[in-house]
Amino acid sequence: MPPPPSLIATCPVGVYDSGFGGLTVLRQLRRTLPELDYLYLGDSGRAPYGGRDVDTVLDFAEQCVERLLAEGCRAIVVACHTVSCVALRHLQQRYGSEGRRILGVTIPAAEAAVAQTRGHIGFVGTARTVASHTFRTEVRKLNPDVEVSEIAAPLLAPIVEEAWEDTEIARLAVQRYVEKFSGIDTLVLGCTHYPLLERAFNELTPPDVAVLNPAPQVAERFRAWRERHPGLAPAGSGRLRVLSSGDAGRFARHGARFLGEPLPPVEHVAEQGGRLALCPEGSEPIGQVVRL
Repeated sequence: MPPPPSLIATCPVGVYDSGFGGLTVLRQLRRTLPELDYLYLGDSGRAPYGGRDVDTVLDFAEQCVERLLAEGCRAIVVACHTVSCVALRHLQQRYGSEGRRILGVTIPAAEAAVAQTRGHIGFVGTARTVASHTFRTEVRKLNPDVEVSEIAAPLLAPIVEEAWEDTEIARLAVQRYVEKFSGIDTLVLGCTHYPLLERAFNELTPPDVAVLNPAPQVAERFRAWRERHPGLAPAGSGRLRVLSSGDAGRFARHGARFLGEPLPPVEHVAEQGGRLALCPEGSEPIGQVVRL
């Protein structure tokens, strides 16, 4: 049963990512739909997800979505390619209903790539994202004649997490991964951290290859979706709340690089009894801990 109108009128759009990267998607969403309220959850305390096994990704995704639902979100954008490729269908079946929807980034990325490719798409992402082959599957649904080459780039997200995107280390890493592709005409940045490396990709990718950041297409697709479902993402005051399972201060400092502006005070969440709960920063015990 959908929530009563009094609750719908105040519900923010939930945006969920394994850490900082989804802030690049949130940045585009706020540019496209600045009148909405947003609640961002970055699971940075348990990131990265890219090397995790499938069951762990599902467990973490369930906890994060349940936290956003508990905060009143009725529309949730999974702004993480790993979760979108591995767990989106599960999240939709478990939590989706007439009164709440879970959306991902993989289909908009595939649509944007197919719209501009000349026949051969390259896709670079985390190990788990690439192993799922979900992007390739979605491309083939749109055009079975398009070739897709996928390369896992496990070094890139940690480099961005360390704020090293403008260093020679980042350029060397990007170059090594780009050199693995052959014959592509479009290169999709299949991790939401990679837009911070977009300049390096543009400089190191052959000039006849278009580098595609899917975030603008994700925002545009969400705008079109909202026109059909305005009650699930009603206009608000443009308010932004941010939750993080990692260090709140660090998340605020580094998150500003991804969002392009300072973050509001970051609220800390932590796993308690298999669920993510709001916890005051500094409430975590120090030293030896005995669980009763």
